[in-house]
Amino acid sequence: MNAVRTADDSSDRLSPSFESYGGPAPSNYERYFVPVVAAPLAIDLVDAASLTPGESVLDLACGTGVVARVAAERLGPVTIEAADVNPGMIEVARSIDVGPRIGWHQASAEALPFADAAFDTVLCQMGLQFFSDKVLALSEARRVLRAQGRFLATVPSPIPSLFTILAAQLERHGQQRAAEFVRQVFSLGDAELEELLDRAGFADISITASEKALRLPAPHDFLWQYVTSTPLGAVFAELGDTERRDIARDVVSEWGSFVQRGSLVIDLRLVLGSAVAP
Repeated sequence: MNAVRTADDSSDRLSPSFESYGGPAPSNYERYFVPVVAAPLAIDLVDAASLTPGESVLDLACGTGVVARVAAERLGPVTIEAADVNPGMIEVARSIDVGPRIGWHQASAEALPFADAAFDTVLCQMGLQFFSDKVLALSEARRVLRAQGRFLATVPSPIPSLFTILAAQLERHGQQRAAEFVRQVFSLGDAELEELLDRAGFADISITASEKALRLPAPHDFLWQYVTSTPLGAVFAELGDTERRDIARDVVSEWGSFVQRGSLVIDLRLVLGSAVAP
């Protein structure tokens, strides 16, 4: 296991900093988060959906569109729709996929701009936990599905210890709002997901859990990449250099037990909820 540097080490001056990862969060999300986390999970979600050519698919809470792109590769020359409430995410998604194969929509999950029974499959990767009205959003997903259409969603749950450490350190340093965001990412468990799908009127509900081994960048790099790819970036932008260095020092120090050959390695527990529109 590699030793983890602290802010007191002279070598820490060479470590990446918050400023090293400037730029809009959606662009950083696509550049840093998608390759190491979102893309591997997207492949697994699309595999679980067993899509076939000719299907119509909606990528709900699409972010920068990795699930939609993977689905498009599997289905060939068909049009796939993708929706996200964040206009910055949609802008990045459009810049990556400039052809006609994916339709990009800036829209709330609670008010989808699609006709009833428009899709065979709706996919949602790591977005459901952020919906303000989860039952309404799921009801909308059911509305746009054809009879016997499939809904599949993945959520990371419960919070793995890597992010438990991050949330606890943010709270210890007085950043309650930032800590709450980290905990919200991991706020849905097996029972909660099943209950939500039931309340939204889905049938044939199935909940399965699995673990996904992820090799992440080195601790300092991943910390700032994660921060600047998420709403945490706005919080850290308001802090002074000393405050940011202190948080980084304490988080990275505790992350040492997750380091293997210079990289962070975690087993992320994923919950897959699948259901059918009656």
